[in-house]
Amino acid sequence: MFDDEEARARIDAVKRETAARFERMETAQRQQIELANQIELVRQDISRLRGQVEVLTYELESAQKRQKDFYVDLDDRLRKLEVAAQEQHAKAVPAGPATNNAAAAARIDPVEESRDYEAALTLLKGGKYRDAGNAFEGFVGKYPDSQFQASANYWAGSAFYQGRDYAKANNFFGKVASNWPNDSRAPDAMLGLANAQADGGDVKAAKATLQSLASKYPSSNAAQVAKQRLAKK
Repeated sequence: MFDDEEARARIDAVKRETAARFERMETAQRQQIELANQIELVRQDISRLRGQVEVLTYELESAQKRQKDFYVDLDDRLRKLEVAAQEQHAKAVPAGPATNNAAAAARIDPVEESRDYEAALTLLKGGKYRDAGNAFEGFVGKYPDSQFQASANYWAGSAFYQGRDYAKANNFFGKVASNWPNDSRAPDAMLGLANAQADGGDVKAAKATLQSLASKYPSSNAAQVAKQRLAKK
């Protein structure tokens, strides 16, 4: 009887141990399933976030392109209006004495000036940045007294920056900021200058330009961008 009781006790102990093992295994399996579900949820969240980032990046790039196209189109319209006003003024002014004939003859043809400027803008719109930069650079040299000098220098800087010629971008953006500080594009030119300096490796100069931009044009959109960048440094 003792041997039977001992055997039954051992059997019961083995059963309890086996049941406990099964219970631990089931608990571990449930934990693994829960962990797998959590990992899958994290993966889904990451995938959704990646999709949102891609959408936001596309929207930002699209907004930047629309803004550039808007400025280019606006510049083109203003130029045409100004050229038309010049032509009307020239027709209204009576011919001067013979001593002024030489000066009148040397005056740049506004139609040719407009054509060259429009050709450079067309290259920029088409994404031919290096060609556009060279065209605007040629315009700046050919028409030193043009009323479009500020615009031409700005677009030259923008085109060369897009073409990753940061040295020339520095030059043209810097001219706009220093020679036409009251021009509507001066703040954007300073921001472009800071971008070209940073991408060209001169981080110290870029920081100084951002500080100057934030101080000189505090209410401009470019200054707000500058302040945000300075806050991150």
